[in-house]
Order: sequence, then structure tokens, then C-alpha cells
Amino acid sequence: MSDTDKKRALRTYRRRQSKHATVPSDATGEPPKKGGILTALRRSPLVGADLNLARPCEAGRKVDL
Repeated sequence: MSDTDKKRALRTYRRRQSKHATVPSDATGEPPKKGGILTALRRSPLVGADLNLARPCEAGRKVDL
């Protein structure tokens, strides 16, 4: 293994280590809390909007295979 290969391997190793060392955070700098997606969905302005999400059942088109 040449010196260039060793340096490249070391850079790759350090880059991967630094990615794993960071903790994701939001704009406030605090780590995310558990149940975040459910909390966000409960705060949605569409909660209680009584949306009609039913779709009509239609026959498909004919396709020649």
C-alpha cells in the first residue's frame, strides 16, 4: 500500500468518524425528541378539518398486451 493510499484511507476513516460523532439537532440546537413526527402531525392545521379522502372506484382502461 502506497503512502497516497494510506493517506486516502485515513481521510476517509476520519470523515466517517466525524459524521457519526455529530448529533442531529433542530434550529434551537437541541437534539430531536422522541415521537416528533406524531407530535408534528397532531399540531397540523389539518387536524379536525374533516377532509373527505375517499376516492371513487372507477374501472380501469383496457390495454392490449
